[in-house]
Order: sequence, then structure tokens, then C-alpha cells
Amino acid sequence: MVKKKVPDWLNSSLWSSPSSPSSPPSAAAISSLAEESSIVITPPEPLPHPPSPPILQDPPPTQTIQDSPTEDQSEVFPSAYDVTRQAQLLAELSRKVIDMKELRSLACQGIPDAAGIRSTVWKLLLGYLPPDRGLWSSELAKKRSQYKQFKEEILMNPSEITRRMYNSTSCDTDDAKCGRALLSRSEITHGEHPLSLGKTSVWNQFFQDTEIIDQIDRDVKRTHPDMHFFSGDSQFAKSNQEALKNVLIIFAKLNPGVRYVQGMNELLAPLFYVFKNDHDEENAAFAEEDAFFCFVELLSGLRDNFVQQLDNSVVGIRSTITRLSQLLREHDEELWRHLEITSKVNPQFYAFRWITLLLTQEFNFADSLHIWDTLLSDPEGPQETLLRICCAMLILIRKRLLAGDFTSNLKLLQNYPTTNISHLLYVANKFRVQSV
Repeated sequence: MVKKKVPDWLNSSLWSSPSSPSSPPSAAAISSLAEESSIVITPPEPLPHPPSPPILQDPPPTQTIQDSPTEDQSEVFPSAYDVTRQAQLLAELSRKVIDMKELRSLACQGIPDAAGIRSTVWKLLLGYLPPDRGLWSSELAKKRSQYKQFKEEILMNPSEITRRMYNSTSCDTDDAKCGRALLSRSEITHGEHPLSLGKTSVWNQFFQDTEIIDQIDRDVKRTHPDMHFFSGDSQFAKSNQEALKNVLIIFAKLNPGVRYVQGMNELLAPLFYVFKNDHDEENAAFAEEDAFFCFVELLSGLRDNFVQQLDNSVVGIRSTITRLSQLLREHDEELWRHLEITSKVNPQFYAFRWITLLLTQEFNFADSLHIWDTLLSDPEGPQETLLRICCAMLILIRKRLLAGDFTSNLKLLQNYPTTNISHLLYVANKFRVQSV
């Protein structure tokens, strides 16, 4: 069998440059490999443009992001590249009917958030907002009202449910009883008793849900502990945690086939953060409501990764990891052979977290949002783009991986080094173009 060669473009001096600490890129210089070089490179010629999904342009500089909506941003200045792309996005968003193909093409390059437009763009990319701007107001009002109803029905304590059931049946016959809040023992049916084990008992379901709610509570408190937005004793952080809990509990109870799986909090966090930081105060006030429906849309394309019964199926997480392995073998067989045959690093040891959490744990929060701009821009869903990015992550540190053994490689892959996200996305996009 003929050993597949590494593509010529991977054999440039870029991949064998001496290691040096990575530094933030400027508008005139783009750093390349993760912890492997700080070479200034000339962006490659623009890639050909197949019909879909959209193509990334030359790598832009990285973005900065605030930790909370109240912190001072006076020292953050957008680059000329960001200003131009921001103007293009604002022009597209001002249309009466938005051209989604053009919006995806612009958004996949990264969304400069100086104008607070990432919130609106993500809602469009996830299908929460329709392309017709004239429908936005009515759609938002309908969805937000629906979420309010979910909260009232799903987050209600069984005691309150029982009381309302009583009031709804007794108020017509005896108005004097309507103000009463407690039932006497003789008025509580067996199915409404807290000790009832009946399948239809609201109390039985309440106790079954307690374990999931406790798990959600623990996970939410561990969400981005380094960010004041999510963590700390401030009222602001606590209110944000409460919103995350509400969304995850409602999702779990409305989706009994999936329920809550540990790590879903990490997928909800970027959505809620972006929506809460919307420059429009009304939209920011409804961040919880909007995040719920966008979370549902996001999970609809990733659901199979969270269903344990599907783990070994053709649509389960193990099959997805196998596709990543095949992609690496296609683009760099030497590296694939060293990792999986020589050093015996099972892709599941590192790729499980990369894929299920959409790389939210591998990079800082600002870089994660930049990656999500690209993931959400794919009209066919984030999965294939995600696999190409994961493959690019491996190839960008190929020199260190080829020199390492099982222990050093596993440590490196479970603690991915700092890298330039724009260059990473550029390399990943080149894989897509090669496969067209």
C-alpha cells in the first residue's frame, strides 16, 4: 500500500520553525502555529468560492471581549479589518429581507462585536429570527411569551400546582374559598399526595427531577469560574446563574429523551453571554428567553452526541470521533499513524470533549466565540466544520506530536496550547476547499 504524502502546503518552513512564545497578532502580522512559531506570513491568495458553505477570507486579527457588560472598554480599539467587516455586516442587517447566504459568508470570518451585532447575527444563523425584519417583533413576542408559560408550568412547586388545581375547580362554586392557599388533608387526593408513587403524581415526578436539578445546579456554579459574569457572589452573577439553571431545567423536562447531560451548561453559556451583552436593552432583558430557543436549535443538530444509547450507532459520538480520525488520515497520514499506531493515543481521550462541548474548554472565551461565529455560519450545521477545525488543531502542532510519546501527546492534546484562532480557522477552511 502506498503511503499517502502530506500535502505540499503543509511542508513549508512554517511547520518546522523553532518554538517561540505566542504573542497577540497585530493588524499587520498573523502568528501561525500554536506555541511553535511567531512568523509573520503573507496571507495566501484568496481561495475559490464554491456555492456553499461560505469561504473564509484571509485570517483577521484576534478580537477582545469584555468579561461583563459593565466593564470599561475604553482601551479596546477595533482594527481596520474589523471596522470594514462590521460595516458590511451592519449593511446586511439593515436590509428589509436579509440575504442569509451573504450573512453567513461575512459571519464565518468572525463577527466584530464592537457594535453589539453578534447577538442579532447568531439569532439569525440559528433560525430564531426570520430573514424578514418585519417579522422580528411578532416572532420575538410570541417566543418570549411561550417561554414565560414554560416557566410558570414547569418550574412551579407541586404545592403550588395542587393549590391552583383546587382553586380552578372550586372557585366557580364557592367564591369564598378562592383566597385560601392550603388544602385540608381530606381534600388532597391520593395522586396529589407527596408520598404518592403513582406515575401521574406531580410529587413523584418532582422527586425524580430533583437529582437532575441538583446536577444542573452544581454544573452551573462551575461554569467559567474565571469570569465575573458567571461566577462570584455579586447579584449580577447570581442572576445569570439562575437564568442558566432555568433554561437547562426547562430543556431537560421538555426533552425526556435527552434530559440534561453534564456539559450542556458549557454550550448554553456562550449563547446567554452574547445575548445578555446585546446593546439593545430590551433584547438584553430577554436574554434568558432567547437563549432557551437558540439552545434548542443548537442542540437539535448535536442531539445524538448526548444520547448514551446512540454512542455506538452510526450517528453517535464514537462514530463522529472515527470520522475525525479518518479526516486526519486523509490530510496527514504520517501524523495519524504516529498518534494512533505508534504512540497509541485513542482519539476518544481528547476528541470527546472537543466535539461534545464545541471547543469551549480548549480556548479562552473570546476565542471560543470567534470559533462559534464560524461553526454557526455553516448552513448544514456545525458538525462538519467542527471536525475540520479539530483536524487543523492536530496538524498545527504536528511537529510536537510527532516528537512525543503517549504521555506527552495526551497531555498536550488535553491541554491545547495557545494559538491564533484566525489562522486555525483558515487552515480548517482550506481542508473544506480541498474536499470540494
